[in-house]
Amino acid sequence: MTSAHHDHHESDGHAGHSHGVSADADRRWLAIALTLITTFMAAEVVIGILAQSLALISDAAHMLTDAVSIVLALIAMRLAARPARGGFTYGLKRAEILSAQANGLTLLLLGTWLAYEAVRRLIDPPEVEGGLVFGTALAGILVNIAAAWCISKANRSSLNVEGAYQHILNDLFAFIGTAIAGLVVVLTGFARADAIATLVVVVLMFKAGYGLVRESGRIFLEAAPAHLAPDDIGDQLVAHPSVSEVHDLHVWTITSGQPALSAHILVEPVADCHTVRRDLEKILQSDYEISHTTLQVDHAPAEVLEVRTGAAYDDGSHCEAPHGPVHRDEPHAH
Repeated sequence: MTSAHHDHHESDGHAGHSHGVSADADRRWLAIALTLITTFMAAEVVIGILAQSLALISDAAHMLTDAVSIVLALIAMRLAARPARGGFTYGLKRAEILSAQANGLTLLLLGTWLAYEAVRRLIDPPEVEGGLVFGTALAGILVNIAAAWCISKANRSSLNVEGAYQHILNDLFAFIGTAIAGLVVVLTGFARADAIATLVVVVLMFKAGYGLVRESGRIFLEAAPAHLAPDDIGDQLVAHPSVSEVHDLHVWTITSGQPALSAHILVEPVADCHTVRRDLEKILQSDYEISHTTLQVDHAPAEVLEVRTGAAYDDGSHCEAPHGPVHRDEPHAH
């Protein structure tokens, strides 16, 4: 075995890759949506108190989280645009994931409080001014349609911006429910319709909040993107004619829309490591849209070439503490 056996050939592919929210992301649309929401929210709080409508107050509270989510999105965009330096080798791109998780948590916490208030009002309903509720809800529908349209113009591939969009979309559905409740109160005098509409809003808030917390949690826990199966990727890489083994395969998400992969590749002694690496990078880019890759390519020792079943060959010169499944071009456990 030549000294090439111990040489590590590494690559970090970046060509043509967009890292999360770009520096030139259109913040103007988010700012317009923020203005619409905050202006209407202030008016709605006053009207909700006058009408004694929990549905309107809950909508206003939801709009407050909308406004906060947009502010966080704008801040995260600026942080994500900063270049990587010092100890932050990826920059501050995960600031948007923190923002998305904060959005999800506020939806869950606010939904819990509103659920409690709604149940209390179902038991002892106050008098509700149905006309005010109906009219305000109709105006809220128009405002939220305009705000949702503005945010749709921004980069929704960002989990952060998508979080703000989900806030607005849920608020739109909430206003539709509130308008129906106001109409029911006007036509029938059934005051509990207001609390029932609030519970509908709560369900929507829980659904959106759970989704944001789950997705941001996967990123923080370095889980593979939901649409990528690491085992399938490993099997495809080891199917290359010159590859003997793939191990220490890791797939994770740096920030929204930026999957990354690293792996240790062992190739046949006669294979050209650089050529194999380039071939594998093309596969990852074309089949999985992963262009941020770090592949460590080595010539396989004779023992690896001989072992076709069982556990991975344990050679400290390659991996001091190998972990994860070992992929070979044969039936193997994942």
